[in-house]
Amino acid sequence: MTTAVGSTLWRERRHEAGLPVPATAVEHEQVVRAIYDAHFGRLAGWATRLVGDPDLAHDLATEAFVRLLRHQQSVQEPRAWLYTTVANLVRDHWRGREATAYQGHEGGRAGGTVLGAVDRATTLTVRDAVLALPDRLRLPVLLHYFADLTVAQVAAHLGRSEGAIKRDLHDARGRMAPMLEGGR
Repeated sequence: MTTAVGSTLWRERRHEAGLPVPATAVEHEQVVRAIYDAHFGRLAGWATRLVGDPDLAHDLATEAFVRLLRHQQSVQEPRAWLYTTVANLVRDHWRGREATAYQGHEGGRAGGTVLGAVDRATTLTVRDAVLALPDRLRLPVLLHYFADLTVAQVAAHLGRSEGAIKRDLHDARGRMAPMLEGGR
């Protein structure tokens, strides 16, 4: 959507939504700067809670903004888009770590989780419980509970109905409750 027609549609959508419409490269840079100033700190903090490493979280938030620059013309809601992008980057990070741990662990897997020497019940956190959810449930939980998006915003961003998001949140809470209660 980088054609003149795509650019015009993007400008019209932003105007209809009451968002600033940059006319020049300088104005475009100012819009990006405003989005960055408004969201980077909270996005990096949210990512830190998800991965537990401030340096990695900063890198993930920065990568989300780099991707936003590439896709800005097609992004309607930058905040929701950024949080979704970071959630996907975190998912990729944990998948990579799990694959590495699996390759280095001679005992293999049980129940889809890499086994370690430490008792799982003593180390389970909410983050672990969320990460243990299937992708279909994890993303709505991350966006609603951790990124503070409304159910309507999550539904619109994921292209699903509000009822489906509510059902997913309910199912996710049901799956996480036994995991978290077992760690008490």
